[in-house]
Amino acid sequence: MNEGDIVLAPLPQADGRVKNRPTVLLRRLPPFGDWLVCGVSTQVQQRVADFDELIAPGDPEFENTGLKAASIIRLGFLGVLPETDTLGVIGSISRERHQRLLANLCRHLAA
Repeated sequence: MNEGDIVLAPLPQADGRVKNRPTVLLRRLPPFGDWLVCGVSTQVQQRVADFDELIAPGDPEFENTGLKAASIIRLGFLGVLPETDTLGVIGSISRERHQRLLANLCRHLAA
């Protein structure tokens, strides 16, 4: 697995339930190599401008994502997962989009 891959993984929801959902692998974390991930949601109306990333069927890379509908990559929905908790890669985002996500997250954390 690589940074920018989209994997299925169990993530806790706001109601406390755990649901298998698409997540983007943002970065491996020391010391054990767990992944910092962010959830992907089809609730596009929840997109935070200049923070989250919208990806839709019209985007050139949409076909590579493995997603079935327009979705947002939600930087406000973070988690840390060991690689063994992932259920497999379904697709990936472009290097440019991955870099934008990291830059948005860093900018927010540094503010």
